Amino acid sequence: MRWPAKVISRGSNAGSGDTSPAQKRASELESRPLLVSSRLSMHMSSRLLELFETPLATRALYVGSFFIDRSRRLFEAPDSKELPPLERSLSLAAKQVLDEAALALVATSARLPSTEDRRRVRAEVAAALELFDHRGWLEDPASYHAIPPPLRSPEFRPTWRLGQGFEQMRFESGYEPHSGEPGRERWLGYAANRTAEAWVLRHTDASRPWIVCLHPFQMGSPLLTLSLFDADCLHRRLGLNVVCPVFPLHGPRKVGWRSGDGLISGDYMNTLHGIAQAVWDVRRILSWIRAQGSERVSFYGVSLGGCTTVLLSALERDIDCAIAGIPATDFVALERWHAPPFAHRVAETAGVDWDAAACLLRVVSPLALSPRVPWRNRYMFAGLGDRLAPPIMVQALWRHWECPKILWYAGGHLSYRFESSVARFVSEALERAGMSTPCGQ
Repeated sequence: MRWPAKVISRGSNAGSGDTSPAQKRASELESRPLLVSSRLSMHMSSRLLELFETPLATRALYVGSFFIDRSRRLFEAPDSKELPPLERSLSLAAKQVLDEAALALVATSARLPSTEDRRRVRAEVAAALELFDHRGWLEDPASYHAIPPPLRSPEFRPTWRLGQGFEQMRFESGYEPHSGEPGRERWLGYAANRTAEAWVLRHTDASRPWIVCLHPFQMGSPLLTLSLFDADCLHRRLGLNVVCPVFPLHGPRKVGWRSGDGLISGDYMNTLHGIAQAVWDVRRILSWIRAQGSERVSFYGVSLGGCTTVLLSALERDIDCAIAGIPATDFVALERWHAPPFAHRVAETAGVDWDAAACLLRVVSPLALSPRVPWRNRYMFAGLGDRLAPPIMVQALWRHWECPKILWYAGGHLSYRFESSVARFVSEALERAGMSTPCGQ
């Protein structure tokens, strides 16, 4: 197969000279002297899996390998010389423990793919690569994203939750994967996902500036999402109209028992379709905003939302400001980075091709598209102690975005909401971009 020469795979930083987190992780697994416990864990895991390939045995081996690996890597420091120095403190340690606890909860409770699942995924990725290469989407990722029809008349319903008033926006998404794409019928079979939703705080003057807040992975409930972005402050103090779209397979659109289940789980066509639909839905909302007469629109995304912010900033014109917070930029890299040795061995046994998956996800990679937002209005923030989205991965996006203003705070992935420096940074960014219009003006 003829793959493009410049492939953004596993968080690679073209021309930067840095090694991606996934490449470092792979190198560690292959060449470093392992602790006796890690070496024994991997050897026993491989042998036991061959003898007892049952869901219970697989989960037990996975969980054990996960905790051994994470305990060994606890409190690793960023190793890039370009990052600010990280000063250790009890506060930082607590924030990193919070990250590790959240990662452990997600990783150990997630559904583990079976051998048959992995074979299906491998076949889908191979077929999709052939199709995408033939249609030119790998060479030109922007061409993969069709322009959606304008959103004319969404449904609005006033809602109150625990004293917080907002509006619930609903409309038929209308998104469909391209004809012939592997996994198309499975994706269209998620009935709850067909209806797009968003949480809205708007003034009587809909022509005021709008900010589109894009939530992290596994969020999507109204109160939690509005709180994460301090939406009431954006609405009242800065005078903005606020809309918080719900991502595919999240919140009221979920298809599993948890918000986000099925989106980032090693099922790469689901990941691709989910991010593509998120972009589609937001672009439809954006068409509705502009139809209200507003001439100023900004994006503010966190984690998964940060990734989506960067994608939208490359596809849409006339965006006034883009703020990407603790952005996750490469999902194959993250999977490899966080997966314990046991999971790596299982994936290799099933024939998982990491390079092929990374190449496929190029069409939704923030590192494969050039930004259209003016350089002076691009902003980023990230935690030096982040245990979920490695700082070196954020640094790759920072370079791709041509080194815009960035805030590095001494915290983790989940602590951003409680960092006063982040709140000031976001407010100042919006004010510099001319977005702030306090009520009464």
